Amino acid sequence: MFQRASTRRGVIPRLTTAEQKQLCKLLGKVNFHLLYKASVHGFHKDYLHAKCKDQGSTLTVGYNESGFVFGGYRTENFAVGSVVDNKAFLFRLNTNMAGGEPLKFPVRQGAVAVCDNFKEAPNFGNSLLFQLDYRKITGQSTGSYDVTNNVLFGNDEDLVEVEVYRVEEIRDPWRNITWTTQRKQELLKIITDYKPYVSSVRKARVLLIGPVGGGKSSFINSVNSIFRGHVTHRTLVGSGARSTTTVYTTYSFRGIHGTSPPLILCDTMGLAEDTEAGMHSDDIISIIKGYVYNKYKFNVDCPFKVGDNALKTIDEKVHCVAYVIDGSKATILSNEMKRKICDIRSRINELEIPQVVLLTKVDEECPMVGKDVETVYQSDLIEKKVMEVGEQLGIAVSYILPVKNYWSELELQYATDILILSAVVQMLRFADDYFENIV
Repeated sequence: MFQRASTRRGVIPRLTTAEQKQLCKLLGKVNFHLLYKASVHGFHKDYLHAKCKDQGSTLTVGYNESGFVFGGYRTENFAVGSVVDNKAFLFRLNTNMAGGEPLKFPVRQGAVAVCDNFKEAPNFGNSLLFQLDYRKITGQSTGSYDVTNNVLFGNDEDLVEVEVYRVEEIRDPWRNITWTTQRKQELLKIITDYKPYVSSVRKARVLLIGPVGGGKSSFINSVNSIFRGHVTHRTLVGSGARSTTTVYTTYSFRGIHGTSPPLILCDTMGLAEDTEAGMHSDDIISIIKGYVYNKYKFNVDCPFKVGDNALKTIDEKVHCVAYVIDGSKATILSNEMKRKICDIRSRINELEIPQVVLLTKVDEECPMVGKDVETVYQSDLIEKKVMEVGEQLGIAVSYILPVKNYWSELELQYATDILILSAVVQMLRFADDYFENIV
């Protein structure tokens, strides 16, 4: 499997498709994600390190005035100092013909593969040195790789471009899912045919909570879009530091043929670092217990006051809670937000309400997923984010569900639909677990 190199911010890779195929002959089944481009980000080692820090396996590609395309591969992170990396190698691509054979020069086993310092970076064992500030490349015959400057870059030391790509191996999925239009229809049928385990409950209620900007409203829009058969915008979506949602609203859904799936999604005000800008945890508990009425406007200065007639039926209560968390952030949750959500989780645990996590914006976090949603469970980046969320919140990985919301698209995409519908099915199953436990 080969996929065109991608980048999160739209910087265009210089590597051609034919050149990337040559590199796949050296690296196997991999994807290339552009991290750094000197002509865009700046010819300076500090800029390179800032863009490429802690990215794991990377490929550094140089281009000179004579048209040579060459560079080095490393499995160790960028760092100042000497590193032994027995999987490292230098390469030169065949630029004369499409599909040509590349040249590979492995590091001598046990030799220093990378020895970046404060003057040259990257420095592949002194056999290939990128002097970014001077836009020059040099090499020494006594370096760690058996190659000459003439063979590697034609003795042309004038550097016109440098790119660094993260190399991500295409591997077996870490969670199995079927990506077909038939599977989408099956999921829709599972949802529309769902009947709560408790006969007195008409629809399963799922409460969405999470930090401001996590994607709660976008998820509701996305679910509604799938049932309506086209992209819709029932809820207001924002991108600021304050919550766009200020009113508690419950959403039922109407299918293309007028059918109404037995599901209610409850939208709330976003959580903020402090209570002055976000929702009170007391309000969340009041919602779960069924006290808060639809269209109630939140007051950050005063939590909801429970009235005299506080007893509510199970049909009016929340049956599952979903934390909606932005998976594209470098740090998923700040210490303050982690503490706040863990406190809320503890209070909800006392009510024995099942809790799941919707990890949103996975397409923004991983360029491979942004290009092809079906690779979400092959992505190391997304798996690491799932593990990080599980560790931060003390929640089982199987309860964490990656999703991609509809945000800029004008038409539905079946793979995005499958990811969203799969999450809805899981939430209904968790709600049924709750029903079974209280009977």
